[in-house]
Amino acid sequence: MKKLLMLNGPNLNLLGERSPDTYGSTSLTEVENEVYDFLRENGWELTCRQSNHEGELIDILHDARKHFEGVIFNPGGYSHTSVAIRDAIEAISIPVIEVHISNIYQREAFRHQSFISPVASGHISGLGIKGYKVAAFALLEKLTEREN
Repeated sequence: MKKLLMLNGPNLNLLGERSPDTYGSTSLTEVENEVYDFLRENGWELTCRQSNHEGELIDILHDARKHFEGVIFNPGGYSHTSVAIRDAIEAISIPVIEVHISNIYQREAFRHQSFISPVASGHISGLGIKGYKVAAFALLEKLTEREN
């Protein structure tokens, strides 16, 4: 079965608890289950990972190229600060869709810049937790096009 990785960065383990006005009240586990169900219905497998540590996220991305067809990635605050994560995404040959729950362009000015977007296959921002499912759909479409 074909596999996708859903990777979440710092503080997303607190989803559902942290700033519910910005990020909603749904937990990360609930988001993962929703995307898992969607992908399973479409014949795909999903593996979910989360880390608050930049180096671990880089290691996961490097390893992903060997085991997954693509990555749904919410890098959290690292989007705006990590050239190293940007370089890791550029170095792997699989598509990565960047996801943000909030609309980063309606927030503080420092969040308007993403180091990840220029090397990502796509960028989804401001759709709430539904953005993860949209990213999964987009990856399936992109990977199907690649096969044909």
